[in-house]
Amino acid sequence: MDRTLKKCPTVDYDLFKKGEAIEIQDNEYYLDTKYIVENQLGSGGFGTVYGGFRKEDQLPVAIKKINKYKVPKWSELNGERVPTEVVLLLRVQHIEGIVKLIEYFDTEEYFVLVLERPRSVVDLFDYISEKLLVDEDTARDFMKQIVRMLIQCHDSGVTHRDIKDENLLVDLENGKLKLIDFGSGSFTKETLYDEYDGTRVYSPPEWVRYKRYFYGPMTVWSLGILLYDMVCGDIPFEKDEQIIRAEVEFRGNISEECKNLIENCLSVKWVDRPTLKDILKHPWMTMGSLSRTSSQNSSTNSLNNN
Repeated sequence: MDRTLKKCPTVDYDLFKKGEAIEIQDNEYYLDTKYIVENQLGSGGFGTVYGGFRKEDQLPVAIKKINKYKVPKWSELNGERVPTEVVLLLRVQHIEGIVKLIEYFDTEEYFVLVLERPRSVVDLFDYISEKLLVDEDTARDFMKQIVRMLIQCHDSGVTHRDIKDENLLVDLENGKLKLIDFGSGSFTKETLYDEYDGTRVYSPPEWVRYKRYFYGPMTVWSLGILLYDMVCGDIPFEKDEQIIRAEVEFRGNISEECKNLIENCLSVKWVDRPTLKDILKHPWMTMGSLSRTSSQNSSTNSLNNN
């Protein structure tokens, strides 16, 4: 994957004001009267994200504008028709590390989400690009954080469906992760899914071959891709044929325990993959961390100095 071609939105968990009312505004001029909209941070199939500030207190925000004709799914909330992404976000606002939604409203042309925006974070894509790869202690810590987040999301009836390095932000001050962009997400169900709006190179073999998947095993597959990406410096598969075969070739000096977890998550048959809770119990995940703090501090200091 070419790491020079992407840019994704940023958000800030720590700047969220807990308890602030989330409301819908119909006035299309509301955005201009309340917020200063600045540079574009990123764009995708469903929307464009801008950096900005709330005028009343200069709170940094990320403003996601979704063209109403491009909303992938709609849901009803308090009698109003809103993008499903809004309902999914509201369901998981209590989970530590999930991007916080400050407010949402619609204009004549767009549906607008106002989200947190951080001052001292980089997305995991850029974090890996800067370091070339992530040491195993730091990767383990990141994996624990994201797996725990996802368990709570699933317990809340929400599946993200686009877990990747670009959708995770690393706080350079404390090493905490933030999960962003629920635009490809869905409500959980026990039956098969037959649609997928996530990133192709993170999709599992059952989707590539049969256009069907269960949300749990699909999530675990994407975590296997993510862990490989962290410890090897890039994703393992680029083409559909590679995804279907799932033959993992490791790069660099990686522990056997880490390789085993990656291979388990990237099992071709979804029934052979561990559950999220199984991942937390894997020997590699339960190892002691002798050098994580120093190595992580070194990593964040290096990024802060650039």
